[in-house]
Amino acid sequence: MEYSSEIINHFLSDVFGDILKREESTLAAGDLSLREVQLIDAICRTVDEGGDNRSTAIASARQMPAGTLTCAVGLLEKKGYLVRRRDEKDRRAVRLLPTQLGRAASEQHRAFHRRLTDRMLSALTDQEASALARGMEKLTAFFRGGAQAPAESQP
Repeated sequence: MEYSSEIINHFLSDVFGDILKREESTLAAGDLSLREVQLIDAICRTVDEGGDNRSTAIASARQMPAGTLTCAVGLLEKKGYLVRRRDEKDRRAVRLLPTQLGRAASEQHRAFHRRLTDRMLSALTDQEASALARGMEKLTAFFRGGAQAPAESQP
């Protein structure tokens, strides 16, 4: 158990950070930060899946304050990645939509993740890949279920 705990701790503290650095380096030549690309991608997915793309719903889903989202969207709108549209039925609501440039950025982001996943899976047997997928499903449920960071005094 101790060995597993060390490996998982190493992954969460080091390897996960390395993955984020690699992802950021793919964006280095462009005008977008990793957070901006992730927001664009979330909006594209929401629109593509027929979800609620009102700014309030996006802010809630991303667990960010509405003001923070408003600032981020304003910048992305100036850069040409997103547009804001008043809802036809409820003029108080603002819908967020990707532009062609936004869709291209989202696709580039998704392609990075597909390549990373393909390379990772190529290093595993089918049995290892299945076990990893099952474990990741459980971890996803754990983290999305409101997992809290341990208090500083707790191990």
